[in-house]
Amino acid sequence: MKNFKLFIIGIALFILLAISLLMCNSQVEHEDASTPTTAQGLDTIPMLITQVQRCARLYTAEYRVHKILTHDDVVRLKGSLLKHSFNIKMPLGDRKIAIPMDAKLKAYIDFSEFSESNIERHGEKITIILPDPKVTMTSSKIDQKNVKEYIGLTRSHFTDAELASYQQQGREAIIASIPELGMIETAQANAAKVLVPMLKEMGYQEADITIAFRKHYDTADLMKLLKTED
Repeated sequence: MKNFKLFIIGIALFILLAISLLMCNSQVEHEDASTPTTAQGLDTIPMLITQVQRCARLYTAEYRVHKILTHDDVVRLKGSLLKHSFNIKMPLGDRKIAIPMDAKLKAYIDFSEFSESNIERHGEKITIILPDPKVTMTSSKIDQKNVKEYIGLTRSHFTDAELASYQQQGREAIIASIPELGMIETAQANAAKVLVPMLKEMGYQEADITIAFRKHYDTADLMKLLKTED
């Protein structure tokens, strides 16, 4: 009888020991399962930088702009007579021109120098600060066949220097219209289409991803960012 009691006690101790070991293993497995998440969050940054740099120059928007430049040159006779001033439009002294102009604009983002300074992480949320966009005018030309002129009998034709000056004015007008075209917003949206899937593959949730530029770019900023290739 005494031996039977010892046998029961031994079995009970064995069961308690087995339960303790199972609980310990469960805790270790739980801790091991949570560890890679933190490690993955830390290790994704160098991987992300490498993959983004491979994008190099990412063209994100392209626009073809058609603009008609007009210039009205009128000769007027100004002066005074008997203490009365006058400003008279001279007959046959008008000179007008309408110049169709076509330009091609491209916006791109250069990721070659993308670095950790372009990444902000707060817990599970990540923000990618895009490098400043670049805008390139790849071509701009006058549609010579459709230029319309009216030259008064007393006036001379427009010179090549004047036409070149009007073309430059047209370029500046097109550049000034870039904010209205929405090129920068399109560049940001198209960059997101490339970067968001990349981040999702690394384990980030789309709701936790933000793609943004460092600031709002006005016309003065765009003039600095503009390059011409023609």
